[in-house]
Amino acid sequence: MDLTYTEEEQDFRARLREWLLKALPELPARPSPDDWPGRRAYDLGWQRRLYEAGYAGLHWPVDAGGRGATPTQHLIFLEETERAGAPYVGANFVGLLHAGPTIAAEGTAAQRARWLPPVLRGDEVWCQGFSEPDAGSDLASLRTRAVRDGDDYVITGSKIWTSHAEVADWCELLVRTDPEAPKHRGISWLAMPMDAPGVTVRPLRTLAGSTEFAEVFLDEVRVPVANRVGAENDGWRVTMVTLSFERGTAFVGEVVACRRTLGGLARTARANGRWDDPVLRRRLGRLYGEFGALWRLTQWNVSEAERSAGGVPGIGGSVFKLAYSHARQELYDVAAEVLGASSLSLDEEWTLDRLSSLSYTIAAGTSQIQRNIVAERILGLPKGR
Repeated sequence: MDLTYTEEEQDFRARLREWLLKALPELPARPSPDDWPGRRAYDLGWQRRLYEAGYAGLHWPVDAGGRGATPTQHLIFLEETERAGAPYVGANFVGLLHAGPTIAAEGTAAQRARWLPPVLRGDEVWCQGFSEPDAGSDLASLRTRAVRDGDDYVITGSKIWTSHAEVADWCELLVRTDPEAPKHRGISWLAMPMDAPGVTVRPLRTLAGSTEFAEVFLDEVRVPVANRVGAENDGWRVTMVTLSFERGTAFVGEVVACRRTLGGLARTARANGRWDDPVLRRRLGRLYGEFGALWRLTQWNVSEAERSAGGVPGIGGSVFKLAYSHARQELYDVAAEVLGASSLSLDEEWTLDRLSSLSYTIAAGTSQIQRNIVAERILGLPKGR
């Protein structure tokens, strides 16, 4: 991989920095973490600014409404926005980073025209309706049923850990359309409007006190067959596309954020005397090397994804997801050492991040699932019995 920057890419970085210097001071105050309608408005407002300035959808192909930027320009964008302290995707996470890319890769022309522009413009928010209370990490064991009735599916069941459900307009929903088929072959991927009759959302409060997840109950919800992405009962394959985006490229901005946090921890340790502990310094040094390696892996994953058919990341995303989840948890364990007693205060941003980091070995596929994928699909080891 050529990691040097071309003149065009350096010019892109300079123009982006100049735009960020002008745009960020014009942003309104960030809303309270508990004010989800306010957070939705804030996140959509930032997305509209990006769209109007030509920076929305850099990682999307042109025929999906994206900007057709190079992989390196995409990575420069992530570096510079994080460096400047710009807002992250927030409530737009699902739509921008995996539902939208899935529709771009698997949807019909009509579906792409309907759903992709509103995501890029900051008009609509998506949530993810994959996990179920009784399925655990075995996602294919889902029980939410969709029965065909003319031009609609009638859906009954429930979902849990549905990201951003209480402020979402649409849900990427997995349903069982053939209960008699083997569990991986009777699933379909639907786009469900969250304002459809029969949809009930119950927010879940996390350990950190936030409510970005929810339970969603579906009582004979009607969804048009036209909202199915991919063929009926081919939803597991489509889901693998979604998960490839979620594991392979959706976390790239967070790697940049973790590297910035690591630098802040080192500065804090020097200021409060913890830097004198050689064991702590060694842990910080190892994490510095680990996140540097993760960033190089991120560059490779993004480059490979954007060169592949449909821009779909490969199974290398599981390597990244596995390593990143554990590195992030260790980063915030070290943060607790650096902060000492103040790490117990919920007023500390790092404390909230540490609580959030506990979920990373579960979210987007557990570490156990990622190890299975790496063992079977990359190393070629036999499946467990």
